[in-house]
Formats: sequence, structure tokens, C-alpha cells
Amino acid sequence: MKIVIPDWSTMSAASMGFSIFEQFGQVICCGLTEPQRAAEVIGDADVVLVNKTPITAQVMDACPNLKYIGLFATGYNNIDISAATAHGITVCNAGQYSTEAVVQHTFALLLSLAGNLPRYEQAVRAGEWERSETFSYFPYPTREICGKTLSVIGYGSIGQGVAKVAEAFGMRVLINTRTKPQNCPYELVTQEEAFRRADVLTVHCPLTEQTANLLRKETLSLMKQGALVINTARGGIADEAAVAEALSAGQLGGYGTDVLVCEPMSQDTPLKNAPNCIITPHIAWAAQETRERLIGIVADNLRNWQAGHPTNQVNR
Repeated sequence: MKIVIPDWSTMSAASMGFSIFEQFGQVICCGLTEPQRAAEVIGDADVVLVNKTPITAQVMDACPNLKYIGLFATGYNNIDISAATAHGITVCNAGQYSTEAVVQHTFALLLSLAGNLPRYEQAVRAGEWERSETFSYFPYPTREICGKTLSVIGYGSIGQGVAKVAEAFGMRVLINTRTKPQNCPYELVTQEEAFRRADVLTVHCPLTEQTANLLRKETLSLMKQGALVINTARGGIADEAAVAEALSAGQLGGYGTDVLVCEPMSQDTPLKNAPNCIITPHIAWAAQETRERLIGIVADNLRNWQAGHPTNQVNR
């Protein structure tokens, strides 16, 4: 069996390698593959293990041996699922590998905004504390999150984890989700209520036609003056120009995001110089332990497919 990994650079680290996949067959590993070269790189492979490289219908047409696509990701919007199904290609993703890491990063962003930590860190480095007349230097406002209302959009494993941690911080938790969960211990609200009532709103849903530009002028205008918004889901969930405008106008008190519409970040992203905005470079999922777990899940998925009972299949 021939296995091609077209974008291993999105996964690699010094302590990890792709040798785990060599038990299944010959492995051809590429750092990064330009989309227009995907068919050429995959060639006569039976299996593709991929993170972000687009696998389109045209690629599948050009690679008739392809039988299995395994994703180093939960999202699969880079795969033409309809075409894969039509070609008889099994597609399996890696769900819930990053829950703990993304929950952790969500609160890292929230706590940084609530405590105004970037401004204070910069102030200390600039010598402002050294010049302070008092022992405690606090010219920039901070806020407690205990007692505040957190609206969670999306109640999958990450949304559930965020809600649980928020409860431990003493926050009131509201849940907005497309599918009504069973035995949810938190108040279920409409999307409009989630925006209107939130002191903090955090997004944990996939990017779909329904969620694209969820954070836009109309929804942001519903929010309390000075509310905080966190996005560790997908960049396309936000209309970045609208978010930047809301920050500049003071409608939003802060925006913390790990994802952008254009990745890597472009020089002209509207959020680049927006006030009270923290941007991290899509690292919420990337803890060492998380990536090692992800590689194990992808290997298990491939093993189970080879044995005739695929797991985490997205195109049954």
C-alpha cells in the first residue's frame, strides 16, 4: 500500500516523525504541497493522510488508485466529500483530539483580555512600573470574570469543556447550539439571546454556510457595550472588518482570536492594528501532547479502515 502525506510540515516537530505509518506500507512524505500539484504528488497512491491540502474532485479524478483519505484535523472542508463518496473513497477525520488544548487556549485569551495582560507586560518592559510612585501600577482597566455571563456558541466537546471551566470560575453559562443537547446543565438560549446577554461570548462551532460571518455588524451590535469575544473556531466565522470596527468604536471591549480568514496572516487583515485585540497564530490545537494524540488517532483510523471497520468516517 502506498501512502502519501502531502503537508507534513503542518504536523512536524523534533520529537515526532511519520514512522508510525510505515507499518501500513510505503510512505511518501512531503513538507508542503501547492494545491495545483496535489494530483501530481499523490499520483498512484492508495492512501492520502492530509491536514490542509485541498483534495478536490479533479484530484480524485486524476488519482484513480485513491481509496482512503485520513485527516490530521477535525474539519474536512478541504475535502470534496461528495466527490469522495462518488469515487468510493473513505474519508476519516480526527475528532476530539484537541479538546483540552483548545479549552485551555480559550481561557488564555479570555484571561489575557480581562486582565489587560498584553498592555501591562509591555508597560513593564518599557520601564513604566519602575517610574511608578506607588507599589501597584494599574492605569489600564482590568475586570473579574467571576459572576459574568459567558455565552457559548456550539456545544460539542470543546464547548462543553469551556462551559465546565467557566462554571469553575464562577461564571453564568448560556448555551446556544443547533442540536438540543440531552441533560445539559446550563441554560439553552437563542442565538440572539446569546449575543444580547453575554459579557463574554466564545465560539466553538464549525465553519458552515450558516456560521460564516456569524460575528458581523448586526450580531455584534446586539452585545453589551464593552463585551469580550473569543474565537478559537475558524476565521471565517468572523467578519473581520466588522469586528475591527466594533473594537475601534468601543462597542466591543476586546477580541481574542487564534484564527483568521486568511492564514498565514496577511499584511492587510483588518484586525492587525485593531485596539484591544489579541491574535495568536492558530496554535490552540498545537500543543506537543495534542499533536502526538492526533497522530495516534490518524494511525488508528487507518488501521481500522484497513481491517474493514473504519472509525470517524465522515462520508458513510
